[in-house]
Amino acid sequence: MTYTAPITEQTFVLETVAGIGEIQQLPAYESATPDLVQAILVEAGKLASGVFAPLNRKGDTEGAKWNDGAVTLPAGFADAYRQYVEGGWGSLGADPVYGGQGMPFVLASAVQEQLTSANMAFSLCMMLTQGAIEALGAHASEDQKQEYLTKLISGEWTGTMNLTEPQAGSDVGALRSRAEPHADGSYRITGQKIFITWGEHDVADNIIHLVLARLPDAPGGTKGISLFIVPKILPDGSRNDLRCVSIEHKLGIHASPTCTMSYGDEGNCIGYLVGAENAGMRAMFTMMNHARINVGMQGVSVAERAYQHALAFSKERVQVKRIIEHPDVRRMLMTMKSTTEAIRALGYLNAAAVDRAHGESDTEAKREWQALADLLTPVTKGYATDMGVEMSSLAVQVFGGMGFIEETGAAQHLRDSRIAPIYEGTNGIQALDLVNRKLPQGRWKPLFADIRETIRALPGDGDLGAIKPYLDDGLAALENATVWLVGNHGDGFDDAAAGATPYLRMFGIVAGGWLLAKQALAASERLAAGEGDPAFLKAKIVTARFFAEQIVPQGTALLGPITRGGALLFALDEAQFAA
Repeated sequence: MTYTAPITEQTFVLETVAGIGEIQQLPAYESATPDLVQAILVEAGKLASGVFAPLNRKGDTEGAKWNDGAVTLPAGFADAYRQYVEGGWGSLGADPVYGGQGMPFVLASAVQEQLTSANMAFSLCMMLTQGAIEALGAHASEDQKQEYLTKLISGEWTGTMNLTEPQAGSDVGALRSRAEPHADGSYRITGQKIFITWGEHDVADNIIHLVLARLPDAPGGTKGISLFIVPKILPDGSRNDLRCVSIEHKLGIHASPTCTMSYGDEGNCIGYLVGAENAGMRAMFTMMNHARINVGMQGVSVAERAYQHALAFSKERVQVKRIIEHPDVRRMLMTMKSTTEAIRALGYLNAAAVDRAHGESDTEAKREWQALADLLTPVTKGYATDMGVEMSSLAVQVFGGMGFIEETGAAQHLRDSRIAPIYEGTNGIQALDLVNRKLPQGRWKPLFADIRETIRALPGDGDLGAIKPYLDDGLAALENATVWLVGNHGDGFDDAAAGATPYLRMFGIVAGGWLLAKQALAASERLAAGEGDPAFLKAKIVTARFFAEQIVPQGTALLGPITRGGALLFALDEAQFAA
């Protein structure tokens, strides 16, 4: 199972969708020159394909091992992580004040995409650390930044996010972990956290846990939660009173240790408050929103890896003739190719909006870009991860019976992908966030206007012209669904909630079709100007047409389910579900 970073594709999307040229003009990102961006993608691709990818199968078959509180990774992982650190890859998008390179988030996301395609389980270590960097960068004190942020950015230390407890999953406010103030200004942390990704391992010297806990006099629910830095190794070099008591045996991502962490078994687990008391959820959401975009990119990554694997197999497998010559296999490959390119464009646009919100000096422009980033985040996380699962499943289908055999490796992509729609807020929660929080803010109106502008720019004939009616119908359905949901946001909450998940999918499909159409227009312009690789550019146009004709109508058809309301979902009483 080889992996090749799709650098030509990534560069094209950065240019035509993310607007990397405009981002490079912002003072914050002036050092991200075109030559440097290209060099970063090329060198990261070498690390991904040459170092991370060869460990993917080994990590799946051997997995992380727990023994008396210690977790070890298969041979080769520690050395691969060392190469990641020595290359400065963890510092790519971080603040230069604390040792970062200050590159745009969208570029860092493209690099993370490569590493995740190469080895999803391993890449989770880096992704969680990046989230910890974001949280501490936004909310930690200057002393805390100097103590912890610099080492996290360098990669010498890794970071985690500790929210979930046995009784407190999506309902974070039900957590029971406690933080008792200590005379020296620190806190004593007690409690247990579950599903802590990379909570214990042997690839770095220290692990900085960001832990949600409740102070003794804190109010109930999420309003009474505070955030604490709880290092595995304390500043004086001693071991903190925390322990990994077990790791989970999972469907996939076997090389990613998913830990149950116990804090304060001996009454001396030291933590340090981040930000104000009872303001932990605000700080944690900084980390989670960053992570949600990166998790959406995991959907892109696993879809890309599964597609490359299936494509290579289809060229070699002969059933009367090579199976790539069969129409149904072509349909599956085109579905995988077009969908992967659509969700990549969605993720890059989302990340670029974060960059623009950060880098713009104009207050109104900053607000508009942040609103777009907020609107797109649940769509990126939800739609892209759903597609990661579906495209991985299609890859197994391309392999046929061989795909069901573990030795081919096709099943690993499907198994690994299945976690992404679940963690960092299940996709059902993403859909509710989109409908109940983001739509009422109104940022969808200028976004839909942008989609309409692209539709108007499409010619009336040829491959580009063929896209027009399908995208037009899709946007009309999306507008109707949006107006209906916004109108039912108050008294019709259950009705809006019932349509939230199909709405998120419709939004993702139409947005994906739009972004592919934008790329097709750009490809047509470059062809006319004699610029770029003609084969790649022509493929862009055909791929956009396929998605418009074959996938966008599936989104258009969701208007009915979105607007049916919630009554039918409750038409059976609980006893009838067993009948």
